[in-house]
This record gives sequence, structure tokens and C-alpha cells, in this order.
Amino acid sequence: MNVLAGAGVAGRFCYGDIVTMADICLVPQIFNAQRFDCPLDDYPVLTGIFERCMALDAFRATQPNTQPDAF
Repeated sequence: MNVLAGAGVAGRFCYGDIVTMADICLVPQIFNAQRFDCPLDDYPVLTGIFERCMALDAFRATQPNTQPDAF
């Protein structure tokens, strides 16, 4: 169990149901973990938060592969 789930603070996002700085910091960590094939099966709360973040336009638009200098 991760700290967010254990503390009972996680909602749709890291701290409740609105995006906070914690989510902004979490997304690149999960993104890179996936990029380098790190196993994330033990972190369903974090991967769920990541998926909900990535469903938002603000997060999708800032993915590394959407940046003009990424290629």
C-alpha cells in the first residue's frame, strides 16, 4: 500500500478530487517508470491517479512526445 492510500487522502487525484502540485510531480515519475518498463502492478492507486491526470487536456498537451523539439 502506498502512503496516499494508507493515509486516506487520495481521491480522484493525490490529495482529494482536485489536481494539486502532488499530481503534477507524480505524472512525470509514472510516465518515466512506464517508459523504462518498471513494474507498477503494486501501485494501483498511483497508476489510477496517473490515468485520471492523463485524461485531462492540460496533462495530455504537455507530454514529452507532444513537444515540437521532442524529435
